[in-house]
Amino acid sequence: MKTKAWGNLLSPLVPDRITTKPREQGLTMVLDRCHALHATDDLLALTGDYVDQIKLSFGTSVFLDEDLLRRKIEIIRARDIDIYPGGTLMEVALLQGVYPQYLAQAKELGFTAVEISDGTLTISSQVRYDCIKRGLDAGLKVISEVGKKDPAIQFSPAEICDQIAGDLAIGADKVIIEARESGLGIGIYDEEGLLRLDEMTNIVNCLGDSRGKVIWEAPLRKQQAALILYCGPNVNLGNVKPRDVLGLEAMRCGLRFETLRHYASRLEITAIDQ
Repeated sequence: MKTKAWGNLLSPLVPDRITTKPREQGLTMVLDRCHALHATDDLLALTGDYVDQIKLSFGTSVFLDEDLLRRKIEIIRARDIDIYPGGTLMEVALLQGVYPQYLAQAKELGFTAVEISDGTLTISSQVRYDCIKRGLDAGLKVISEVGKKDPAIQFSPAEICDQIAGDLAIGADKVIIEARESGLGIGIYDEEGLLRLDEMTNIVNCLGDSRGKVIWEAPLRKQQAALILYCGPNVNLGNVKPRDVLGLEAMRCGLRFETLRHYASRLEITAIDQ
């Protein structure tokens, strides 16, 4: 990592924040609706040290020219960032009967991972197992996702934990907990996007040592702050908007109001030298 502008003069208030890549915990996954090449390059020039995964949302990558997509993937991979298409595209490939070809094309285009989800479709446990296994066999990192996009179909904490444990046992690298782009009335969030603390506590407790393998989708600032305060600065967060990456890192490090007030209460203000 290059020397930062303030050097050692000003430093994060959270000494245990993992700042070096590759990280296994404290991941930031950015949801990208397919920024163009210059926008991607500019974004990562500013934030590349703090981004660990980029997901090209739902099926947007289908509309990109092949050469452009390859160049975009190269820019992202050069920053030591995993890049993968959204799980909805995987579900479409499954529905159309071209899932093995989808994996081969993803690998050939340069993607480093695939997302395995059933947020819209209903698939059996055996099909889910086969999808994860085939993704691994194709030489791709597998990021699975649990939960439904329909607010009327939600899983209990026990069901969520069982599916997470099953996916990790097969070989999934990380498991995302669904919250969509809105973060409203889905999963661990209520209709106003506030954390359902009881549900969150139940999930975290039953995850045990696997909690570091979970990525919590948290598209809203208040959700990111709540999860950092609840789980610590190295919680894995997903569906982060590109413009929010540095703000999120500031929250992780106690350099923003939402977390500064929490960490400052432990410190004492010293006198200014004369």
